[in-house]
Amino acid sequence: MQKPDSGSARRSLEPNAPTWQWTRTKKLSAMLFRCLEPGEYCALCSHVLVGLYCSSHDVVRGLMEAQEEEVTEEGINYVAMRNLFVREAREAMEVKVEKKTRSKHVRESAVRLEMSRTVNPFHSFVNEWLEFRKKMNPDSLTHRPEFIVKPRGQTVWEGKDVKLHCTVAGWPKPRIAWYKNNVLIDAKAHPEKYTAESNYNMHSLEIKNCDFFDTAKYHVSALNVKGETSAVASVVVKSRSFYVSVDGFSPEHGVTFETTIIDKFEVAFGSEGETLSLGCTVIIYPTVKKYQPEVVWYRNSVPLKPSKWVHTHWSGERAVLTLVHLNKEDEGMYTLRVNTKSGYDTYAAYVFVRDADVEVEGVPVAPLDVRCHDANKDYVVVTWKQPAVEGSSSILGYYIDRCEVGTHHWAQCNEVPVKYARFPVTGLVEGRSYVFRVRAVNKAGVSRPSRISEAVVAMDPSDRAPGPSAPWTGMIKFTEEDPTVGVVPGEPTDVVVTEATKSYVVLAWKPPAQRGHEGVMYYIEKRISGTDTWQRVNTGMPVKSPRFALFDLAEGKSYSFRVRCCNSAGVGEASESTGEVIVGDKLDLPSAPGNPVATRNTDTSVVVFWGASKDVQHLVGYYIECSVVGTDVWMPCNNKPVKQTRFVCHGLITGANYVFKVKAVNAAGYSQSSPNSDAVVVQAAICKWVPLTVPGKPTGVTLLEAFKDYMVLGWNAPANNGGADIRGYFVDYRTVKGGVAGKWHEMNHQALTTTSYKAENLKERLFYQFQVRAVNMAGVSKPSLPSAPLECKEWTITVPGVPVGLHVLEIRDTSVVVLWEPPVFDGRSPVNGYYLDVKEASAGEECWKGVHEKVNKMKYMKVTGLKGGASYVFHVRAQNLVGVGKPSAVLGPILAQTRPGTKEIYVDVDDDGVISMVFECSEMMEGSEFVWSKNYKEITDTSRLTIISERGKSRAIFNSPSLEDLGTFSCVVTNTDGISSSYTLTEEGLKRLLDISHDHKFPVIPFKNEMAMELLEKGRVRFWTQVEKCTSDCQVEYVFNDVIISQGKKYTMNFDKSTGIIEMFMDSLEVTDEGTFTFNLVDGKAKGTTSLVLIGDEFRELQKKSEFARAEWVRKQGPHFVEYLDFSVTPDCDVLLKCKVIETNVNNYKDDEDAKKIERQDGELTFNIGKISKHDAGVYEVFLKDERGRDKSTFNLTDAGYQAVMNELFRVIANSSSEIKVLSTEHGIVLYSTVTYYHEDLRVGWLHKDGKIAASERVKSGVTGDQLWLKINEPTEKDKGKYSMDIFDGKDGVKRAFDLTGQAWQELSLMIDTCTFISCLDRARVVGGLPDVVAIQEGKSLNLTGNVWGEPVPEVSWTKNEKQLVSDDHYKLKFEHNKFASITIAAVTTADSGKYALVVKNKYGTEAGEFTVSVYNPEEEESKEEKKD
Repeated sequence: MQKPDSGSARRSLEPNAPTWQWTRTKKLSAMLFRCLEPGEYCALCSHVLVGLYCSSHDVVRGLMEAQEEEVTEEGINYVAMRNLFVREAREAMEVKVEKKTRSKHVRESAVRLEMSRTVNPFHSFVNEWLEFRKKMNPDSLTHRPEFIVKPRGQTVWEGKDVKLHCTVAGWPKPRIAWYKNNVLIDAKAHPEKYTAESNYNMHSLEIKNCDFFDTAKYHVSALNVKGETSAVASVVVKSRSFYVSVDGFSPEHGVTFETTIIDKFEVAFGSEGETLSLGCTVIIYPTVKKYQPEVVWYRNSVPLKPSKWVHTHWSGERAVLTLVHLNKEDEGMYTLRVNTKSGYDTYAAYVFVRDADVEVEGVPVAPLDVRCHDANKDYVVVTWKQPAVEGSSSILGYYIDRCEVGTHHWAQCNEVPVKYARFPVTGLVEGRSYVFRVRAVNKAGVSRPSRISEAVVAMDPSDRAPGPSAPWTGMIKFTEEDPTVGVVPGEPTDVVVTEATKSYVVLAWKPPAQRGHEGVMYYIEKRISGTDTWQRVNTGMPVKSPRFALFDLAEGKSYSFRVRCCNSAGVGEASESTGEVIVGDKLDLPSAPGNPVATRNTDTSVVVFWGASKDVQHLVGYYIECSVVGTDVWMPCNNKPVKQTRFVCHGLITGANYVFKVKAVNAAGYSQSSPNSDAVVVQAAICKWVPLTVPGKPTGVTLLEAFKDYMVLGWNAPANNGGADIRGYFVDYRTVKGGVAGKWHEMNHQALTTTSYKAENLKERLFYQFQVRAVNMAGVSKPSLPSAPLECKEWTITVPGVPVGLHVLEIRDTSVVVLWEPPVFDGRSPVNGYYLDVKEASAGEECWKGVHEKVNKMKYMKVTGLKGGASYVFHVRAQNLVGVGKPSAVLGPILAQTRPGTKEIYVDVDDDGVISMVFECSEMMEGSEFVWSKNYKEITDTSRLTIISERGKSRAIFNSPSLEDLGTFSCVVTNTDGISSSYTLTEEGLKRLLDISHDHKFPVIPFKNEMAMELLEKGRVRFWTQVEKCTSDCQVEYVFNDVIISQGKKYTMNFDKSTGIIEMFMDSLEVTDEGTFTFNLVDGKAKGTTSLVLIGDEFRELQKKSEFARAEWVRKQGPHFVEYLDFSVTPDCDVLLKCKVIETNVNNYKDDEDAKKIERQDGELTFNIGKISKHDAGVYEVFLKDERGRDKSTFNLTDAGYQAVMNELFRVIANSSSEIKVLSTEHGIVLYSTVTYYHEDLRVGWLHKDGKIAASERVKSGVTGDQLWLKINEPTEKDKGKYSMDIFDGKDGVKRAFDLTGQAWQELSLMIDTCTFISCLDRARVVGGLPDVVAIQEGKSLNLTGNVWGEPVPEVSWTKNEKQLVSDDHYKLKFEHNKFASITIAAVTTADSGKYALVVKNKYGTEAGEFTVSVYNPEEEESKEEKKD
């Protein structure tokens, strides 16, 4: 037999007991058998489905209880048999689990069935009953519970009973449980309060004698083996004390109760550990026998319940509240509320609880408000609030202590103090109850412990389901085909980190969908980011709840987490991992509160206002501290944090001068303290007495609604209240018969508090007139003007009645704001809008005109476009779905005129960035008040605005400006002649104000120039910037790579506050100086930062420049070049090398011969290369030296340097070219241009009609001397057109053009015809004497003479390879007798080989006699011959 695993239910029973078996088939059906004797079986139920939860005994017992209820309903025989089975089951010894094959299971079932038919006749009855069940339940498959009818929410009067009903379907029959606010209701334990019934799937919960505390959400839960479902209904209990008649009359007792509270408790002060009592005497008039009011005590608006810390007593006349063993949790506003059948009365005062004296000087005081959350068997989360006083030094952290209920041993839960006011406590024993306390620690020591928390049980919520359960014994058998046995659970989902601090991390997840009928447990795994290794955290024992706290994580490191499920079948797959989570506190400290403002209140108290902390998360509240001016000793004003931004500080010394500051607190700790408030003297506020007068007359008495026996009247409040608030109104009436009015009678003997009244007990079809009088502290006013005679008959109209309460605000020359109240009578449908009409007071009725076309849904409107000095009247009409009603009573006349001295609301942003609206009034009377409204509704909620009014000025401070604050804000000064103003805050305006606020809160020092850098002499680097303005207190912090630097050998700083220039100098840049240089400026609250980033290529380039500049400076300390060696080309095309030096000795280059070509003038050295050729290529250097040192300059006249010189030469040549000219010859024409000098590498191109000219026998181009020409022989009409010559100038080129068309062509043709003969005779020619080829031995001298002819005498020149020759020692050129031109080459060498020409030129033409010279070496020739042989 297989041994049960850890997931199986196991019980230790008596030995030798019979064995029970529970067998499940493939269809999930179950059979239960009893062994009467060995070999005897009894089939009880073959179709009852029961689930197996191995992990929860309570669930199994609960399901058995559901089965018991079902059998009870179906027959007493089954009940008797069930009881028999249960009694024998208790004697069973153990639960056995046996696994069988399907075939074996079928055979055993058949045998048992046969034996059941023959052995015991009782089984036949059972079988018949089972057949009946099959007919009644044809679908034997289980299904989860389902609500056919859900419970409905109800509202009930106090003292009445209420019953909640629901109908639930499900199989097996679900078990029903009722909950109140998620707390299980035990109806059997409280039969006087609850009755729970279940009949035929219909269930109900009756709540008897409902009271205020029965108001709650009631949940009903239905559970079976297939799952659970729930529904919710709300029950609201109304107190009759709060729903009384208008005059307070109590029909139940026939009287109107009046409540008076005397002997009131004042603001109280106590210390921790003391006992404090609060009491008041309550007088109820009249006295009714056996009637007692309801007396309720509240702390901070929360009802107090009697406990070991709170005792209440009501003697019939005096209400007493006793607080035993005071703790700081008891501090707050205490309110006594007395409820009667006619209403209620309240009184409230604050109770302050001071800290008990500390045992060690300087230690902090005790924390407070210790609470427990998320209690389960693995851990409990403990939270607390930080104390007001930290002691002589800041609190370093907190120790958490636990104590098991029933013992007195306290154990410390954490070895290292935790800073965060929230901590999960582990290591608890499952099922045991614990209480907790917290101690604070600082450098001076440890505080006293806090008040202990409420007790909490270390148990999973799923294991806390109460209720009795029947014992379950027997053998459990599974067939192999059972799909729910041996199922490995799936993976959990939605694994998230719910809390993360530097001390711990809390995980939460959802259970898997696939988990079989067993419960599941969990393993948690972690992985350090950057690794692939997962480590199991809870290796010893898996956890049951879907939450877990992890400790011992390295702060600052990043982790990932995942979860696995496990049961008796094994461990499932891991869930998806969480994202990377960095261990550290995620909750930021709150920001400092805004500037506190202290105002006088009483002789011992001061009211303190402050701005809320910005962008704070999970705010716990604020602590206020005070200090007497000059002492620098700060004392807490409250020992329990308050969340509002207003607090009355009591217990101050009368006449003393105090300052206040505020700090915020959340779970992360304390904020910085706010700035100190202005000093305030503690004394009562003083008011001047001003004589009061009775108010003015009410106006506009109108009929609002009429029925058979009553009418509803309305009127306008008087414009002048007489210097005191209107306390009420009295209405008088008289009858009008036949136009004759009767006497006036009073209608109400108690003053009305509204401007409308229901006049009852009138006679139908009778006419009445009404008048109204107002009353204040000074007396009753004169009556208003009587209304028109009004007939008392029921209205049959369907449109709404007339709006009431018309009045105006903000009267100006061109505008006025009109306000009104909705009509008392809406008609057949609710009012959905209004129309406002206006006319001049002196105009006729036909002059009424609408102020707007579309319906206005608001109850106010600003009328614009009025004429200054004119008077206007207004009325309003209400609209519903049926139509538009009659106009209201006329309001006015209103003079459109701005009162002298009228001021408007303006918006102010102070230096701290606080945005406020300010309204000033110089005509304040005693008793006048500023009343602020938003969209013309009085502001009562101070969460958005803090209003401070004093000395004729009122300031409305925005606590946290946002889009919620958009709208029209108005301010009215009471007891004045309508002094008011408004300001509309738009989204654009809010954005502008927020920008200004940010600039004021975080002011920025403006810069004229951002940080810049420049190189100085010696390679020094200057970083500098300039601010637009600064004060003498402005300070600069110099930072490099986040490290503050100071003046020394490396850095020199200077800040000229008169000019705003900030400088920092460095002698040189090193490799370690790569990074970011920053100037941080602080000028009071203003700050400014400017940075310059020098990294990468930019830094390296700057470093090179710095090093070069320093090297240059060093170089210039001795002989040096002012200008380095460079070149230029003269207009004559000579190439010059130039440099400028400080006068000293010069070592030149090449050889001494070339040195003779150097010219010196005023420190400038010039070397004339002349007409450059490739022979001149090379590296040219100039050396300077004297006793101080030496310097060198180099010019590389090769490759790129040579090409640069040639390009400059080509540019000079191209720019020297003349315009194209035309010359006629005997053969045709010549187009030519003259240049200063021609170089063989110069590129020249000829174009005709923008097309390149191809060379041919008839058209040729070439160069002769300094002439660039194009020859066209025998020109024709086709040769007409535009000719151009492109000369390359090193970049683009220079173009010369000539248009050979029209007149130019005709003149040229005539010249050709006329000059042909002359040119033939007088043109310059070479007539003979020159050979075609000359061969000469190397070393010989060559002499050639050519005969020249031409008139005038031609110019003669010689060229070699198209380069003009100059007469010198090697070449001797002569022209004798104007006829003979000779050339002599002395000692020819092979370099003299080439193409030579004798060029002659006159005005009629140019001609060249060409010949070739070949120089040979006999020895070389012989060696060549020998090689051939």
